[in-house]
Amino acid sequence: MITQLRPGTWQISLPFQGEYDIVGSYLLVGENEIAIIDPGPGSTAEALLSGLREAGYNPQDVTHLIATHIHLDHAGAMGSLIQQMPRAKVLVHSNGAPHLIDPSKVVASATRIYGERMQTLWGAIEPVPQERVHVIEDEDVLRVAGRRLEVHYTPGHAIHHVIFFDVHSGELFAGDVAGVRLQGIDYVRPPTPPPDLDLEAWSNSIDTLKRLRPDVLYLSHFGPTSNPAIHLSRLREQLSAWGDFVLGAMRQEKSESEIIDLLVAQMDPQLQRITADPRSLHRYEIATNYAMTVQGYMRYWKKKHPERL
Repeated sequence: MITQLRPGTWQISLPFQGEYDIVGSYLLVGENEIAIIDPGPGSTAEALLSGLREAGYNPQDVTHLIATHIHLDHAGAMGSLIQQMPRAKVLVHSNGAPHLIDPSKVVASATRIYGERMQTLWGAIEPVPQERVHVIEDEDVLRVAGRRLEVHYTPGHAIHHVIFFDVHSGELFAGDVAGVRLQGIDYVRPPTPPPDLDLEAWSNSIDTLKRLRPDVLYLSHFGPTSNPAIHLSRLREQLSAWGDFVLGAMRQEKSESEIIDLLVAQMDPQLQRITADPRSLHRYEIATNYAMTVQGYMRYWKKKHPERL
């Protein structure tokens, strides 16, 4: 499904785990260029191509595939798509580029987590030819599809995370550093998977986003939010609150599985008070699940602040 948000800007909703409006890509078109930000996992590559054609564009004419970061739900399809897009360059932060060129470590790590579900969840994960990869860094400016996109390095969720800000339109393509908030539900959830969670770096990244004063945040999970300052303040509060909760349980020497159960019991009622949709819990769990949330926080506290344990 594809939705035009503004002239030259579309959002493609990708059908992930049988659900729409949870994982999304952004399509930018202008000056004879076509760019896709976060093309998604390999398992939804055909849906992405269908959305592109639905908007009236030929995949062979795509000029840029751009990653906010290289997690599989954002960039897993890069290697497969580049084979069908002869004009396309892949733009990715220097910390992520080696893992697109050689995804073996990413695949091995994900396989340890997902096992037999790898193919169903993520589909094909192909390498991107090195000559097609263009490294981007903090404070770069991209001239893409008639846009002037500022690149800002925003670690915290991942060490290879960047955002793209169009200062002229006020649009900010936020990836995961602005958290998860599904459409129609006024609830922000922190996506904190291992291994790169860093709360101090993430707080600094939130400061970066606030300083830019965007008019709209385009979230990968999912869609536009037009009150960026309020949204980002809520994300910061949730990041801290969830982290403190996990830390408290770790101090009580709870096991990982016990902490997951405790977090579910603590946080699910918050969401249920906000929405009457019985599917909302399931949909948020697809977007960012409790198990990886807890694993990310536990690794963070052990690695970054063992003195607090």
